Amino acid sequence: MKPCIALTKGRLEKQFLEFFKSLNYDIEPLVNKGRKLRVETDEFQFIFAKGPDVTTYVEHGIADLGIVGGDILAEFQPDVYDLLPLPFGQCRMAVATEKGKVWPEQKKKIASKYTGITKEHFRNKGESIDIIKLEGSVELAPILGLADGIVDIVETGTTLKENGLVIQEEFFSFSARCIANRSSLKIKRAELAPIIQSFQKKEELI
Repeated sequence: MKPCIALTKGRLEKQFLEFFKSLNYDIEPLVNKGRKLRVETDEFQFIFAKGPDVTTYVEHGIADLGIVGGDILAEFQPDVYDLLPLPFGQCRMAVATEKGKVWPEQKKKIASKYTGITKEHFRNKGESIDIIKLEGSVELAPILGLADGIVDIVETGTTLKENGLVIQEEFFSFSARCIANRSSLKIKRAELAPIIQSFQKKEELI
């Protein structure tokens, strides 16, 4: 059976395909897949899912390898093998507030979808906070008075700036990661070794 790779849909998917193309793999079936969530090429099977679901498919052995952001690994801590960093998907985790915002003296309210990362960061600083979990557009929370600040990933900072927010602190840098199912690494070592080695060689050149 062909090795199965789970890809994070969206930005990481596009960046991975450019990376994959640079390794001389055929990406045409992946680029022209339409709305298909499962695609087979001459060498591999691919499935397309949200980041947290990619780790679930890899953890349960549905996919042998996965391409996922380092933020997802830090937040959900799945039982997968974190093989290596990839040369794309660079982002930072940051605390941001409205411009000119003065932090309250009492407990801060922080909105984020990364509740685990947020809790650990402020605990390491010795600060107690109230965390408000949001799934998207966390930039709205300070603007509408739901929270004093947010914790979110930042790539260029444009979205924050356009919504009147400024970065107060950056505390975690990460990139895309290649992860693997622990059993697959043993059982399918011969099939997976060439692609893993090609990822490693490309990473070393960059």
